[in-house]
Amino acid sequence: MVEVSLRVNGSAQRLDVPPQVSLLDALREELGLTGTKKGCDQGACGACTVLADGDRINSCLALAVQYDGREITTVEGLGHPLQEAFVRADGLQCGYCTPGQLCSAVGMLAEHKEGAPSAVTEHLTASPELSDEEIRERMSGNLCRCGAYNGIVDAIREVAE
Repeated sequence: MVEVSLRVNGSAQRLDVPPQVSLLDALREELGLTGTKKGCDQGACGACTVLADGDRINSCLALAVQYDGREITTVEGLGHPLQEAFVRADGLQCGYCTPGQLCSAVGMLAEHKEGAPSAVTEHLTASPELSDEEIRERMSGNLCRCGAYNGIVDAIREVAE
């Protein structure tokens, strides 16, 4: 067992976990934060996306011990206007992917605000416009099997404006 200290959704947490435990399993099984979903468990679907010090990560691919001393934000601690925008824009259907979509969108908006380019950004030195193409590319690591993508893009655009 390894002792891990995390700050999760603003609260200090100490865990004793085996060194191979993923951050996702530590959040869900040790802390009871079941908002973060286990999807593919291979980092391909994005359902497990959380924020680590504000950066979006796939928690199924992260070991809890790697994040010792770090700030983790899950959907339970998000409290962001995107959550209401997703409801208004019908950006959720079954809702399974929604926690990961929300955390990813919050991280994506911060990356865009800092001027980080995406794969579709034309001019790498200019501040990229947050077009629908930019939003779709930046959110491409999060899959929605219900096809709520148009609502998700609308919600992100609403909050970004």
